[in-house]
Amino acid sequence: MPYLESIRVFVRVVELGSITAGGRDQRLTPAVASNRIRDLERRLGVRLLNRTTRKLTPTEVGRVFYERARAVIDSLEEAEAAVAGFSGRPRGALRVMAPLGVGRRIIAPLVPLFVEAYPEVEVRLRLSDRRVDILEDQLDVAFFVGRLPDSTLKLRTIAECDRVLCASPDYLAQAGTPRVPQDLLDGHNCLLLRFPRSPEYFWTLETPEGPLKLEVSGRYDADDGDVLTTWALDGRGIVNKPRFDVAEHLASGALVEILPETPPVPSRFGCLYPHRKLLDPKVRLFTEFMAPRCRQMVERASGARAGTTAAPG
Repeated sequence: MPYLESIRVFVRVVELGSITAGGRDQRLTPAVASNRIRDLERRLGVRLLNRTTRKLTPTEVGRVFYERARAVIDSLEEAEAAVAGFSGRPRGALRVMAPLGVGRRIIAPLVPLFVEAYPEVEVRLRLSDRRVDILEDQLDVAFFVGRLPDSTLKLRTIAECDRVLCASPDYLAQAGTPRVPQDLLDGHNCLLLRFPRSPEYFWTLETPEGPLKLEVSGRYDADDGDVLTTWALDGRGIVNKPRFDVAEHLASGALVEILPETPPVPSRFGCLYPHRKLLDPKVRLFTEFMAPRCRQMVERASGARAGTTAAPG
């Protein structure tokens, strides 16, 4: 068993690019993870990793060992999933990723309920607004809000989410209230969700003539959607958010919806998982457990619409 656990650590270290990250993924301290790698190298009699102060990469033989080891781990997980299907007792780690806002307000409150129902499953939840690669990151389930390109992954739609453009009353009093979509391009500060290597940025609005793409701009951008909401509440600009994510602020009047007749196109809220994970009962049970409860929470939050119409200005 220690040998197999050392292989798991090595695989994740290669995939995540550091002993610290690989150890954290396996719930080990950096010192323990480093010892596991050294034990593995001693057992095999070769150096598996090139270590420098700035970078960690597999050696040539380390790359060969990684590819074979990754296949072994995948086969083992599939075998464990098949056995769990017969036993009716799902068990093991479930690696889940979700966007920050959705993760904090929708996913995280439901995870303990799932674990209480299936106590032999460990849910390892990671939150990030960055675009992730579910295969490269070895995720079991990835939640998303948005429109996805064609994918070979299995998709489960949870809900279609209305989006809103909104800003604080103070911002609108100072900058004016946009009356038509093109007004967004005339000196308004649009708060943008961006991250390294993000694509060219557009807001797409629904109009009677069809979808309208606007290349908006602003003085602030962040890779955390909650930061954008905070800036909007502070009067820094206009934000484009799923309605459920800002419904509380719209209901209180802290944020005011603008251009309600030409809103942003809705976003799909759903989850993705690799086709090979269909055999894993804990993945199936998790998505079946989460989907209806997430939908209810989104619908409940989106129902708070008081104070969502822009006042004349």
